[in-house]
Amino acid sequence: MRLVIEKESDPEMKQAYTEMLEGSLSNPDKRIWYAIWNMELKDEPGIIVGDFCFKGFSDDGVIEIGYGLKEEYRHHGYMTEAVKAITEWALSQDGVKQVEAETDAENIASQKVLYRSGFVSNGKMGEEGPRFVYEGR
Repeated sequence: MRLVIEKESDPEMKQAYTEMLEGSLSNPDKRIWYAIWNMELKDEPGIIVGDFCFKGFSDDGVIEIGYGLKEEYRHHGYMTEAVKAITEWALSQDGVKQVEAETDAENIASQKVLYRSGFVSNGKMGEEGPRFVYEGR
């Protein structure tokens, strides 16, 4: 994680990764919920096309996901497939009761990914923009 933080040029992402590292260090038994995972396509092994992360595990069993996809891989449904998969996986883990996400208010594509993946707006605003909660299955 320290290497990811060191290489990151976006100050907001650097801060988010730093918070994830701190969460992982202070909650080692829940470190999986403070992790970044690289994504690759089945037919392009070894090529990183994007990533997703879990942004912590709250005491009430709520986790938040984050994700990003390289521009040349957008508009193919890859992220919708990934968000569905990581959400279902997370909900199958002990103690996880709810999965949430937050997007920039202007990032309509990301909001569409969430809607297609079974999330709905919960009417709240977070630091980055509107918040969503998973309701599909």
